[in-house]
Amino acid sequence: MSVIKFGTSGWRGIISDTFTFGNVDLAAHAIAQHLDENPPANARKLLIVGHDTRFLSRAFAIRCAEIAAGYGFTVWLTDRDAPTPVIAHSIRVHKASGGINITASHNPAEWNGLKFNESNGAPCLPETANAIEGRANALADQPLPVGHQPKAVKIFNPLPGYFIQLRKLIDFAALKKHPKKAVVDLMFGTGRGYLDELLARSGWKVDALHGKPDPLFGNGHPEPIQENLGELLARLTKSKAALGLGLDPDADRFAIVDRDGTFINANQVLALALYHLVKNRHWTGAVVRTVATSHLVDAVARQFGVKVHETPVGFKYIGALMESEPIIVGGEESGGLSVKGHVPEKDGILACLLMAELVAYEGRALGSILKEIQGWA
Repeated sequence: MSVIKFGTSGWRGIISDTFTFGNVDLAAHAIAQHLDENPPANARKLLIVGHDTRFLSRAFAIRCAEIAAGYGFTVWLTDRDAPTPVIAHSIRVHKASGGINITASHNPAEWNGLKFNESNGAPCLPETANAIEGRANALADQPLPVGHQPKAVKIFNPLPGYFIQLRKLIDFAALKKHPKKAVVDLMFGTGRGYLDELLARSGWKVDALHGKPDPLFGNGHPEPIQENLGELLARLTKSKAALGLGLDPDADRFAIVDRDGTFINANQVLALALYHLVKNRHWTGAVVRTVATSHLVDAVARQFGVKVHETPVGFKYIGALMESEPIIVGGEESGGLSVKGHVPEKDGILACLLMAELVAYEGRALGSILKEIQGWA
């Protein structure tokens, strides 16, 4: 049986069962060897390493950083837990060979995982994942190699660079011109100090929930879906906020709740994002969705004369297409979204800010806009 097996978004396992220091060592050696023998074009011999708020995540990340350094890589380790899209952006902007992120995304607390992003910041493609799996599983039957003399691992803060990137994509002037109130569920994860801070800097009143790291996620399930957002819904109704926003622990998935408590699903958010970026921001290009995503976005595309692309399930396929042609927005049914000029990776922080921006532009509830869109279907 394979020791390391990548799914649609990295390798995951139960902590101390299959997700152990021994197996993480195998994965880190395999990644370092793969990159050493197949260096990406125009990339530095640099690896970005980060992690989420789960049990032992930083210890696993440090182990990966030390192993990669042993192969002669310069390694930058995030100074604290960091969102997946922030790590992806750091890989891209610093021209790194790739990045390792210790996270099990929205899985329950007993899980942990490892994501590998390639030099463009995108989730690794199947051929890369297969190569890493093969190396890791081969290494399981032999003594692990000793690398070169390790270089020091540098601790760095990826937040300022990511904020600079978002200022290129989000119309913060519109948010400041029309400030509102939002209830934000950070789900004890990496999104704290990112989504809540950016909204607060824009003059929005932010009611932030679960903003302290907790590896047990408040004894709840940290997937940002309707049945897990009861506290957000209660606070939204009580406070009469304009919007409810949520992130999963590594902040690549999002939750959007309208001011009346109606949950806006990922299919609808993709349609709303395309509507906004074409109608209000005048962006041009195409849209991409997975085969499992609803065709509501197709109705918006027809209305504005935008081409629609369809990919297999998995954001890595969306990301690959976003690298090859101008895509206004790409998204999937499971809560992943990115836009033109950004990383080819899911970004829940960006998605939430786009919905806040849409409310600021239109001055009406998301449900009202959705009703208009549904009339085109």
